[in-house]
Amino acid sequence: MFPGHGTQYPRMGLDLYTTNPTFAHHLHACDTALQPHTGWSLLDVLHQKPHAPDLDRVDVVQPAIFAITVALARTWQHHGIHPDAVIGHSQGEIAAAHIAGALTLDDAAKIITHRGLTAHTLTGTGGMAAIPLPPDTVTTHLQHHPTLHIAAHNSPHNTVITGDLETLHTLTTHYHQQGIQARPIPIGYASHSPHIETLKDHLLTTLADITPTTPTIPFHSTTHPHTTPTLNNHYWYDNLR
Repeated sequence: MFPGHGTQYPRMGLDLYTTNPTFAHHLHACDTALQPHTGWSLLDVLHQKPHAPDLDRVDVVQPAIFAITVALARTWQHHGIHPDAVIGHSQGEIAAAHIAGALTLDDAAKIITHRGLTAHTLTGTGGMAAIPLPPDTVTTHLQHHPTLHIAAHNSPHNTVITGDLETLHTLTTHYHQQGIQARPIPIGYASHSPHIETLKDHLLTTLADITPTTPTIPFHSTTHPHTTPTLNNHYWYDNLR
């Protein structure tokens, strides 16, 4: 299971990087694959060097999480721990598809980088929040807030909503007044919402040359569940939308 945005923390992975040569090798490989698209060094970001960009930026954190999870998976495989299947949450699907053999490292690095770069252009236009309520309950509440949408079903009793900042604040404040611990997600834009539709043409064009192949490990899609999708540029737009 490969996670999405929100799993990051400062200097993540550095203890393993300094003590495990396999992990370090694959982190370097990810850094090499990412740099032509990012223009910065992943290792500089993780080490928090003065000239490195901030990990909190969406166009930085998404490639960083991708690299850490890929290097971890390759380390487990090196030690004989091989998955029977893979699945990813939101951006985690890109790492999952790479480990499944459906994407080369270079293609996966291009997808994750341009996903973050494209989303970064929406920073400040929307937001997201985690609501500790079942999706059906939240859907009922959203009938009164048409600019908010369900972004993800994180569990049977935890739902992520997305949309306009002002309306999001109004609803989360209402939840707090009812004793429901709604939690804003520090992301800065409304992922998995109609806000993303303005980015469609750019993302499809930028990712038009990726060449997905048949997975060698079963890949269970969370973007199009219960299907066997082609992991092309249209799929990765749908994954963000």
